[in-house]
Amino acid sequence: MAKEIPTSRARRGAQLGKLIAGQAVRGAGVTLSMVRDSEAEHIARTERALADAAEDIVTVLGSMKGLAMKAGQLLSMFDLLAAFGIENLPPRQRERFQRKLAALYDQSTQVPFEQMRKVIEADYGRPIDAVFSEFDRQAIGAASIGQVYRARLADGRAVAVKVQYPGIDVAIRADIKNLALVMRMLRTVAPAVAGHALVRELATHFADEADYRTEAEHHRTVADMFRDHPFIRIPAIETELCTARVLVTELVEGLRFQEIAALPDAERDRVGEILLRFYVGSMIRERRFTGDPHPGNILLAPDGKVAFLDFGLFKHMDQTAVDFELDCVRAAAEYRGAELRELFVDYGVLEPNSPATADQCLRLVHEVSGWLLTDADIRIAEDAAATSILAFVDPRRGYFDNWRREYAPAEHAFARRVEYGTLALLGKLHAGGNWHRIAREWFYNEPPRTELGLREHEWLRTVAVEAD
Repeated sequence: MAKEIPTSRARRGAQLGKLIAGQAVRGAGVTLSMVRDSEAEHIARTERALADAAEDIVTVLGSMKGLAMKAGQLLSMFDLLAAFGIENLPPRQRERFQRKLAALYDQSTQVPFEQMRKVIEADYGRPIDAVFSEFDRQAIGAASIGQVYRARLADGRAVAVKVQYPGIDVAIRADIKNLALVMRMLRTVAPAVAGHALVRELATHFADEADYRTEAEHHRTVADMFRDHPFIRIPAIETELCTARVLVTELVEGLRFQEIAALPDAERDRVGEILLRFYVGSMIRERRFTGDPHPGNILLAPDGKVAFLDFGLFKHMDQTAVDFELDCVRAAAEYRGAELRELFVDYGVLEPNSPATADQCLRLVHEVSGWLLTDADIRIAEDAAATSILAFVDPRRGYFDNWRREYAPAEHAFARRVEYGTLALLGKLHAGGNWHRIAREWFYNEPPRTELGLREHEWLRTVAVEAD
Protein backbone atom coordinates (compact mmCIF):
# COMPACT_ATOMS: atom_id res chain seq x y z
CA MET A 1 0.00 0.00 0.00
CA ALA A 2 1.15 3.52 -0.73
CA LYS A 3 1.98 6.00 1.95
CA GLU A 4 0.44 9.46 1.80
CA ILE A 5 1.04 11.05 -1.59
CA PRO A 6 3.65 13.84 -1.34
CA THR A 7 2.04 17.13 -2.33
CA SER A 8 4.60 19.88 -1.67
CA ARG A 9 6.67 21.21 -4.53
CA ALA A 10 9.91 20.73 -2.56
CA ARG A 11 9.23 17.10 -1.63
CA ARG A 12 8.13 16.12 -5.12
CA GLY A 13 11.04 17.93 -6.74
CA ALA A 14 13.47 16.28 -4.33
CA GLN A 15 12.09 12.81 -5.08
CA LEU A 16 12.40 13.37 -8.83
CA GLY A 17 15.92 14.75 -8.42
CA LYS A 18 16.96 11.76 -6.36
CA LEU A 19 15.52 9.37 -8.93
CA ILE A 20 17.33 11.07 -11.83
CA ALA A 21 20.62 11.20 -9.93
CA GLY A 22 20.33 7.55 -9.00
CA GLN A 23 19.84 6.49 -12.60
CA ALA A 24 22.81 8.59 -13.70
CA VAL A 25 25.10 6.98 -11.10
CA ARG A 26 23.83 3.50 -11.98
CA GLY A 27 24.40 4.12 -15.69
CA ALA A 28 27.92 5.41 -15.07
CA GLY A 29 28.71 2.31 -13.03
CA VAL A 30 27.63 0.00 -15.81
CA THR A 31 29.65 1.97 -18.38
CA LEU A 32 32.83 1.85 -16.28
CA SER A 33 32.41 -1.86 -15.66
CA MET A 34 32.69 -2.52 -19.41
CA VAL A 35 36.45 -1.97 -19.15
CA ARG A 36 37.05 -4.86 -16.79
CA ASP A 37 34.05 -7.19 -17.25
CA SER A 38 33.82 -10.15 -19.54
CA GLU A 39 30.83 -10.13 -21.91
CA ALA A 40 28.89 -12.47 -19.61
CA GLU A 41 29.70 -10.35 -16.56
CA HIS A 42 28.68 -7.18 -18.38
CA ILE A 43 25.33 -8.67 -19.44
CA ALA A 44 24.66 -9.82 -15.88
CA ARG A 45 25.62 -6.42 -14.45
CA THR A 46 23.46 -4.62 -17.02
CA GLU A 47 20.51 -6.86 -16.25
CA ARG A 48 20.78 -6.08 -12.53
CA ALA A 49 21.10 -2.36 -13.24
CA LEU A 50 18.06 -2.36 -15.54
CA ALA A 51 15.97 -4.32 -13.04
CA ASP A 52 16.94 -1.85 -10.30
CA ALA A 53 16.26 1.13 -12.58
CA ALA A 54 12.79 -0.14 -13.51
CA GLU A 55 12.04 -0.87 -9.86
CA ASP A 56 13.08 2.66 -8.86
CA ILE A 57 11.07 4.32 -11.62
CA VAL A 58 7.90 2.37 -10.83
CA THR A 59 8.26 2.81 -7.07
CA VAL A 60 9.03 6.53 -7.05
CA LEU A 61 6.78 7.74 -9.87
CA GLY A 62 4.01 5.29 -9.00
CA SER A 63 3.89 6.48 -5.39
CA MET A 64 4.05 10.18 -6.38
CA LYS A 65 1.05 9.88 -8.77
CA GLY A 66 0.04 13.05 -10.65
CA LEU A 67 2.12 14.52 -13.45
CA ALA A 68 5.20 12.60 -12.28
CA MET A 69 3.44 9.26 -12.79
CA LYS A 70 2.01 10.48 -16.11
CA ALA A 71 5.60 11.14 -17.23
CA GLY A 72 6.50 7.61 -16.20
CA GLN A 73 3.60 6.24 -18.22
CA LEU A 74 4.82 8.12 -21.27
CA LEU A 75 8.34 6.75 -20.77
CA SER A 76 6.98 3.23 -20.49
CA MET A 77 5.23 3.63 -23.85
CA PHE A 78 8.51 3.76 -25.76
CA ASP A 79 11.47 1.42 -26.14
CA LEU A 80 13.82 3.26 -23.78
CA LEU A 81 16.57 0.70 -24.25
CA ALA A 82 16.76 1.46 -27.97
CA ALA A 83 16.46 5.16 -27.24
CA PHE A 84 19.54 4.99 -25.02
CA GLY A 85 21.51 2.88 -27.46
CA ILE A 86 21.17 -0.45 -25.64
CA GLU A 87 20.05 -2.38 -28.70
CA ASN A 88 22.03 -5.58 -28.12
CA LEU A 89 20.53 -6.60 -24.79
CA PRO A 90 19.12 -10.16 -24.83
CA PRO A 91 15.33 -10.33 -25.34
CA ARG A 92 14.74 -11.75 -21.85
CA GLN A 93 16.33 -8.71 -20.22
CA ARG A 94 14.53 -6.24 -22.48
CA GLU A 95 11.17 -7.88 -21.77
CA ARG A 96 11.80 -7.87 -18.01
CA PHE A 97 12.61 -4.15 -18.02
CA GLN A 98 9.56 -3.19 -20.13
CA ARG A 99 7.25 -5.51 -18.18
CA LYS A 100 8.19 -3.81 -14.93
CA LEU A 101 7.56 -0.35 -16.39
CA ALA A 102 4.20 -1.56 -17.70
CA ALA A 103 2.96 -1.58 -14.09
CA LEU A 104 2.67 2.20 -14.40
CA TYR A 105 -0.21 1.82 -16.87
CA ASP A 106 -2.79 0.87 -14.26
CA GLN A 107 -1.25 -1.28 -11.55
CA SER A 108 1.03 1.04 -9.59
CA THR A 109 1.14 1.27 -5.81
CA GLN A 110 -2.37 1.73 -4.44
CA VAL A 111 -3.68 4.19 -1.86
CA PRO A 112 -5.56 2.43 1.00
CA PHE A 113 -9.31 2.15 0.54
CA GLU A 114 -10.18 4.05 3.71
CA GLN A 115 -8.45 7.16 2.37
CA MET A 116 -10.30 6.82 -0.93
CA ARG A 117 -13.61 6.16 0.82
CA LYS A 118 -13.37 9.56 2.53
CA VAL A 119 -13.15 11.22 -0.92
CA ILE A 120 -16.25 9.38 -2.17
CA GLU A 121 -18.36 10.15 0.87
CA ALA A 122 -17.22 13.77 1.03
CA ASP A 123 -18.24 14.37 -2.59
CA TYR A 124 -21.60 12.58 -2.25
CA GLY A 125 -22.33 13.93 1.22
CA ARG A 126 -23.58 10.53 2.35
CA PRO A 127 -22.25 7.04 3.15
CA ILE A 128 -20.94 4.94 0.30
CA ASP A 129 -23.61 2.29 1.00
CA ALA A 130 -26.32 4.86 0.29
CA VAL A 131 -25.00 5.29 -3.27
CA PHE A 132 -23.89 1.79 -4.27
CA SER A 133 -25.47 -1.55 -3.37
CA GLU A 134 -22.03 -3.19 -3.63
CA PHE A 135 -18.53 -1.73 -3.62
CA ASP A 136 -15.36 -3.81 -3.94
CA ARG A 137 -12.69 -2.43 -1.61
CA GLN A 138 -9.88 -3.77 -3.84
CA ALA A 139 -9.03 -1.37 -6.68
CA ILE A 140 -8.85 -2.87 -10.17
CA GLY A 141 -6.56 -0.12 -11.44
CA ALA A 142 -4.31 2.62 -10.08
CA ALA A 143 -3.66 5.47 -12.49
CA SER A 144 -1.95 8.87 -12.32
CA ILE A 145 -4.85 10.81 -10.77
CA GLY A 146 -7.16 8.20 -9.31
CA GLN A 147 -7.96 4.56 -8.59
CA VAL A 148 -10.72 2.49 -10.19
CA TYR A 149 -13.08 0.18 -8.30
CA ARG A 150 -15.83 -2.27 -9.19
CA ALA A 151 -19.26 -1.45 -7.80
CA ARG A 152 -22.93 -2.14 -8.38
CA LEU A 153 -25.88 0.24 -8.48
CA ALA A 154 -29.23 -0.36 -6.80
CA ASP A 155 -30.75 -1.50 -10.10
CA GLY A 156 -28.08 -4.19 -10.43
CA ARG A 157 -25.88 -2.58 -13.08
CA ALA A 158 -22.14 -3.13 -12.71
CA VAL A 159 -20.11 0.09 -12.82
CA ALA A 160 -16.50 1.26 -12.69
CA VAL A 161 -15.89 4.01 -10.13
CA LYS A 162 -12.80 6.18 -10.58
CA VAL A 163 -11.90 8.03 -7.40
CA GLN A 164 -9.38 10.85 -7.22
CA TYR A 165 -6.45 10.56 -4.83
CA PRO A 166 -6.79 12.87 -1.82
CA GLY A 167 -4.58 15.94 -2.29
CA ILE A 168 -3.73 15.14 -5.90
CA ASP A 169 -4.83 18.60 -7.07
CA VAL A 170 -2.15 20.15 -4.86
CA ALA A 171 0.42 17.64 -6.12
CA ILE A 172 -0.42 18.48 -9.74
CA ARG A 173 0.10 22.19 -9.15
CA ALA A 174 3.47 21.38 -7.55
CA ASP A 175 4.47 19.24 -10.54
CA ILE A 176 3.51 21.99 -13.00
CA LYS A 177 5.75 24.44 -11.12
CA ASN A 178 8.61 21.90 -11.17
CA LEU A 179 7.98 21.34 -14.89
CA ALA A 180 8.52 25.07 -15.45
CA LEU A 181 11.98 24.73 -13.87
CA VAL A 182 12.84 21.83 -16.15
CA MET A 183 11.70 23.82 -19.19
CA ARG A 184 13.93 26.72 -18.19
CA MET A 185 16.91 24.36 -18.06
CA LEU A 186 16.01 23.02 -21.52
CA ARG A 187 16.10 26.44 -23.15
CA THR A 188 19.84 26.25 -23.75
CA VAL A 189 19.49 22.88 -25.51
CA ALA A 190 16.13 23.06 -27.28
CA PRO A 191 14.55 26.52 -27.09
CA ALA A 192 11.57 25.52 -29.22
CA VAL A 193 10.71 22.70 -26.81
CA ALA A 194 11.21 24.80 -23.68
CA GLY A 195 8.82 27.51 -24.81
CA HIS A 196 6.51 25.18 -26.64
CA ALA A 197 2.77 25.77 -26.67
CA LEU A 198 2.33 22.00 -26.30
CA VAL A 199 4.09 22.01 -22.94
CA ARG A 200 1.91 24.84 -21.67
CA GLU A 201 -1.24 23.25 -23.03
CA LEU A 202 -0.43 19.81 -21.61
CA ALA A 203 0.08 21.38 -18.20
CA THR A 204 -3.24 23.19 -18.51
CA HIS A 205 -5.06 20.06 -19.61
CA PHE A 206 -3.52 18.04 -16.80
CA ALA A 207 -4.66 20.63 -14.28
CA ASP A 208 -8.16 20.41 -15.79
CA GLU A 209 -8.12 16.63 -15.29
CA ALA A 210 -8.23 17.25 -11.55
CA ASP A 211 -11.95 18.00 -12.00
CA TYR A 212 -13.68 14.83 -13.17
CA ARG A 213 -16.73 16.82 -14.28
CA THR A 214 -14.64 18.03 -17.22
CA GLU A 215 -13.65 14.46 -18.06
CA ALA A 216 -17.32 13.44 -17.80
CA GLU A 217 -18.19 16.02 -20.48
CA HIS A 218 -15.42 14.69 -22.72
CA HIS A 219 -16.58 11.13 -22.12
CA ARG A 220 -20.15 11.97 -23.16
CA THR A 221 -18.85 13.64 -26.33
CA VAL A 222 -16.81 10.59 -27.35
CA ALA A 223 -19.65 8.20 -26.45
CA ASP A 224 -21.96 10.18 -28.74
CA MET A 225 -19.36 10.17 -31.53
CA PHE A 226 -19.04 6.37 -31.48
CA ARG A 227 -22.57 5.33 -30.56
CA ASP A 228 -23.45 1.94 -32.17
CA HIS A 229 -20.01 1.67 -33.76
CA PRO A 230 -19.35 -1.83 -35.17
CA PHE A 231 -16.02 -2.43 -33.41
CA ILE A 232 -15.35 0.51 -31.03
CA ARG A 233 -17.03 0.66 -27.64
CA ILE A 234 -17.15 3.62 -25.28
CA PRO A 235 -18.61 2.71 -21.85
CA ALA A 236 -21.81 4.55 -20.92
CA ILE A 237 -21.32 7.26 -18.33
CA GLU A 238 -23.52 7.73 -15.27
CA THR A 239 -23.73 11.52 -15.41
CA GLU A 240 -25.82 11.98 -12.28
CA LEU A 241 -23.20 10.13 -10.18
CA CYS A 242 -20.16 12.07 -11.47
CA THR A 243 -18.65 14.71 -9.19
CA ALA A 244 -15.43 16.72 -9.14
CA ARG A 245 -13.54 13.74 -7.68
CA VAL A 246 -15.67 10.68 -8.57
CA LEU A 247 -16.37 9.39 -12.10
CA VAL A 248 -18.83 6.52 -12.65
CA THR A 249 -19.14 4.59 -15.92
CA GLU A 250 -20.44 1.29 -17.17
CA LEU A 251 -18.06 -1.53 -16.18
CA VAL A 252 -16.43 -3.15 -19.21
CA GLU A 253 -14.66 -6.48 -18.81
CA GLY A 254 -12.12 -7.74 -21.29
CA LEU A 255 -8.51 -8.54 -22.10
CA ARG A 256 -5.96 -5.98 -20.93
CA PHE A 257 -3.30 -4.73 -23.30
CA GLN A 258 -0.61 -7.20 -22.18
CA GLU A 259 -3.05 -10.05 -22.86
CA ILE A 260 -3.94 -8.61 -26.27
CA ALA A 261 -0.22 -8.48 -27.10
CA ALA A 262 -0.03 -12.27 -26.54
CA LEU A 263 -2.75 -13.06 -29.11
CA PRO A 264 -2.01 -14.53 -32.58
CA ASP A 265 -0.87 -12.19 -35.37
CA ALA A 266 -4.25 -11.85 -37.07
CA GLU A 267 -6.00 -10.79 -33.87
CA ARG A 268 -3.26 -8.32 -32.94
CA ASP A 269 -3.32 -6.88 -36.46
CA ARG A 270 -7.09 -6.40 -36.20
CA VAL A 271 -6.77 -4.58 -32.87
CA GLY A 272 -3.95 -2.49 -34.34
CA GLU A 273 -6.15 -1.29 -37.18
CA ILE A 274 -8.91 -0.40 -34.69
CA LEU A 275 -6.42 1.63 -32.64
CA LEU A 276 -5.35 3.52 -35.76
CA ARG A 277 -8.95 4.22 -36.73
CA PHE A 278 -9.90 5.40 -33.24
CA TYR A 279 -6.93 7.64 -32.43
CA VAL A 280 -5.75 8.95 -35.82
CA GLY A 281 -8.98 8.52 -37.78
CA SER A 282 -11.13 10.46 -35.33
CA MET A 283 -8.52 13.24 -35.20
CA ILE A 284 -8.73 13.75 -38.97
CA ARG A 285 -12.38 12.87 -39.62
CA GLU A 286 -14.03 14.35 -36.54
CA ARG A 287 -11.41 16.99 -35.60
CA ARG A 288 -12.01 15.84 -32.01
CA PHE A 289 -9.88 13.19 -30.36
CA THR A 290 -8.46 11.82 -27.14
CA GLY A 291 -4.85 12.86 -26.72
CA ASP A 292 -3.67 10.07 -24.41
CA PRO A 293 -3.14 6.79 -26.28
CA HIS A 294 -1.68 4.32 -23.81
CA PRO A 295 -2.18 0.65 -22.89
CA GLY A 296 -4.06 1.24 -19.64
CA ASN A 297 -6.92 2.82 -21.59
CA ILE A 298 -7.63 -0.17 -23.85
CA LEU A 299 -9.61 -3.41 -23.36
CA LEU A 300 -10.64 -6.10 -25.83
CA ALA A 301 -14.23 -7.05 -24.97
CA PRO A 302 -15.55 -10.62 -25.42
CA ASP A 303 -17.67 -9.52 -28.41
CA GLY A 304 -14.51 -8.42 -30.27
CA LYS A 305 -15.04 -4.70 -29.82
CA VAL A 306 -12.17 -2.63 -28.45
CA ALA A 307 -13.24 -0.55 -25.46
CA PHE A 308 -11.52 2.79 -24.85
CA LEU A 309 -11.33 4.37 -21.40
CA ASP A 310 -10.23 7.68 -19.86
CA PHE A 311 -10.97 10.94 -21.65
CA GLY A 312 -9.32 13.44 -19.34
CA LEU A 313 -7.15 14.76 -22.17
CA PHE A 314 -9.44 15.64 -25.07
CA LYS A 315 -8.58 17.94 -27.94
CA HIS A 316 -10.40 19.86 -30.68
CA MET A 317 -8.59 20.81 -33.90
CA ASP A 318 -9.85 23.52 -36.18
CA GLN A 319 -10.24 22.82 -39.88
CA THR A 320 -7.17 24.90 -40.76
CA ALA A 321 -4.97 22.67 -38.61
CA VAL A 322 -6.46 19.49 -40.10
CA ASP A 323 -6.03 20.85 -43.65
CA PHE A 324 -2.39 21.62 -42.88
CA GLU A 325 -1.84 18.06 -41.63
CA LEU A 326 -3.44 16.57 -44.75
CA ASP A 327 -1.58 18.88 -47.14
CA CYS A 328 1.73 17.92 -45.52
CA VAL A 329 0.97 14.20 -45.65
CA ARG A 330 0.04 14.33 -49.33
CA ALA A 331 3.09 16.41 -50.23
CA ALA A 332 5.38 14.00 -48.37
CA ALA A 333 3.71 10.86 -49.75
CA GLU A 334 4.10 12.24 -53.28
CA TYR A 335 7.70 13.38 -52.67
CA ARG A 336 6.98 17.04 -53.29
CA GLY A 337 9.72 18.37 -51.00
CA ALA A 338 9.66 22.01 -52.13
CA GLU A 339 5.91 22.22 -51.55
CA LEU A 340 6.29 20.54 -48.14
CA ARG A 341 8.86 23.12 -47.04
CA GLU A 342 6.63 25.92 -48.31
CA LEU A 343 3.74 24.53 -46.24
CA PHE A 344 5.95 24.52 -43.14
CA VAL A 345 6.94 28.14 -43.74
CA ASP A 346 3.39 29.32 -44.47
CA TYR A 347 2.04 27.64 -41.33
CA GLY A 348 4.82 29.04 -39.16
CA VAL A 349 6.64 25.79 -38.41
CA LEU A 350 9.76 27.01 -40.23
CA GLU A 351 11.20 30.49 -40.56
CA PRO A 352 11.61 31.53 -44.22
CA ASN A 353 15.39 31.77 -43.75
CA SER A 354 15.66 28.40 -41.97
CA PRO A 355 18.68 26.32 -43.08
CA ALA A 356 16.38 23.27 -43.37
CA THR A 357 16.22 22.42 -47.07
CA ALA A 358 13.29 20.95 -49.00
CA ASP A 359 15.13 17.62 -49.16
CA GLN A 360 15.73 17.64 -45.39
CA CYS A 361 12.07 18.39 -44.75
CA LEU A 362 11.05 15.48 -46.95
CA ARG A 363 13.57 13.07 -45.41
CA LEU A 364 12.58 14.06 -41.87
CA VAL A 365 8.86 13.51 -42.45
CA HIS A 366 9.53 10.14 -44.06
CA GLU A 367 11.86 9.15 -41.24
CA VAL A 368 9.34 9.94 -38.51
CA SER A 369 6.09 9.07 -40.32
CA GLY A 370 7.16 6.61 -42.99
CA TRP A 371 4.88 3.91 -41.61
CA LEU A 372 1.88 6.01 -42.71
CA LEU A 373 3.45 7.17 -45.99
CA THR A 374 4.68 3.85 -47.38
CA ASP A 375 2.31 1.76 -49.52
CA ALA A 376 3.42 -1.64 -48.21
CA ASP A 377 2.63 -4.15 -45.49
CA ILE A 378 4.63 -3.12 -42.41
CA ARG A 379 4.87 -4.93 -39.08
CA ILE A 380 5.67 -2.26 -36.49
CA ALA A 381 8.81 -2.76 -34.41
CA GLU A 382 8.66 -2.01 -30.70
CA ASP A 383 11.26 0.75 -30.97
CA ALA A 384 9.54 2.50 -33.92
CA ALA A 385 8.04 5.34 -31.86
CA ALA A 386 11.24 5.95 -29.89
CA THR A 387 13.23 6.02 -33.13
CA SER A 388 10.82 8.56 -34.64
CA ILE A 389 11.00 10.89 -31.64
CA LEU A 390 14.79 10.65 -31.46
CA ALA A 391 15.03 12.04 -34.98
CA PHE A 392 14.20 15.46 -33.53
CA VAL A 393 16.54 15.39 -30.51
CA ASP A 394 19.50 13.17 -31.39
CA PRO A 395 22.26 15.32 -32.96
CA ARG A 396 23.65 12.24 -34.70
CA ARG A 397 20.56 12.00 -36.92
CA GLY A 398 21.35 15.30 -38.67
CA TYR A 399 18.11 17.22 -37.99
CA PHE A 400 18.65 18.61 -34.51
CA ASP A 401 20.65 21.74 -35.34
CA ASN A 402 18.20 22.86 -38.02
CA TRP A 403 15.02 22.09 -36.11
CA ARG A 404 15.72 22.74 -32.43
CA ARG A 405 14.75 26.41 -32.67
CA GLU A 406 11.75 25.92 -34.92
CA TYR A 407 8.20 26.25 -33.65
CA ALA A 408 5.34 23.78 -33.93
CA PRO A 409 1.88 25.14 -33.05
CA ALA A 410 0.09 23.25 -30.28
CA GLU A 411 -2.36 21.59 -32.68
CA HIS A 412 0.46 20.23 -34.83
CA ALA A 413 2.39 19.03 -31.77
CA PHE A 414 -0.71 17.36 -30.33
CA ALA A 415 -1.19 15.54 -33.61
CA ARG A 416 2.37 14.20 -33.33
CA ARG A 417 1.67 13.11 -29.75
CA VAL A 418 -1.31 11.09 -30.97
CA GLU A 419 0.60 9.69 -33.96
CA TYR A 420 3.61 8.58 -31.92
CA GLY A 421 1.44 7.32 -29.07
CA THR A 422 -0.51 5.19 -31.55
CA LEU A 423 2.73 4.02 -33.16
CA ALA A 424 4.04 2.99 -29.73
CA LEU A 425 0.90 0.95 -29.10
CA LEU A 426 1.23 -0.76 -32.49
CA GLY A 427 4.87 -1.49 -31.72
CA LYS A 428 3.98 -3.13 -28.42
CA LEU A 429 1.47 -5.27 -30.31
CA HIS A 430 3.95 -5.93 -33.17
CA ALA A 431 0.90 -5.23 -35.31
CA GLY A 432 1.13 -5.49 -39.07
CA GLY A 433 -0.81 -3.97 -41.93
CA ASN A 434 -0.72 -1.60 -44.86
CA TRP A 435 -1.22 1.47 -42.70
CA HIS A 436 -0.91 3.81 -45.67
CA ARG A 437 -3.81 2.14 -47.51
CA ILE A 438 -5.99 2.44 -44.40
CA ALA A 439 -5.03 6.09 -43.94
CA ARG A 440 -5.78 6.98 -47.56
CA GLU A 441 -9.46 6.92 -46.52
CA TRP A 442 -8.69 10.14 -44.64
CA PHE A 443 -5.75 11.50 -46.64
CA TYR A 444 -7.39 11.16 -50.08
CA ASN A 445 -11.02 10.39 -49.25
CA GLU A 446 -10.64 7.00 -50.96
CA PRO A 447 -13.01 4.06 -50.39
CA PRO A 448 -11.96 1.57 -47.69
CA ARG A 449 -9.88 -1.48 -48.63
CA THR A 450 -10.19 -3.56 -45.45
CA GLU A 451 -13.08 -5.41 -43.83
CA LEU A 452 -13.01 -3.06 -40.85
CA GLY A 453 -12.96 -0.09 -43.18
CA LEU A 454 -16.02 -1.33 -45.04
CA ARG A 455 -17.91 -1.87 -41.77
CA GLU A 456 -16.96 1.58 -40.50
CA HIS A 457 -17.88 3.18 -43.83
CA GLU A 458 -21.35 1.61 -43.65
CA TRP A 459 -21.75 2.81 -40.05
CA LEU A 460 -20.76 6.36 -41.07
CA ARG A 461 -23.28 6.25 -43.92
CA THR A 462 -26.02 5.17 -41.50
CA VAL A 463 -25.08 7.93 -39.04
CA ALA A 464 -25.22 10.52 -41.83
CA VAL A 465 -28.66 9.33 -42.95
CA GLU A 466 -30.00 9.45 -39.39
CA ALA A 467 -28.57 12.96 -38.94
CA ASP A 468 -30.50 14.14 -42.02
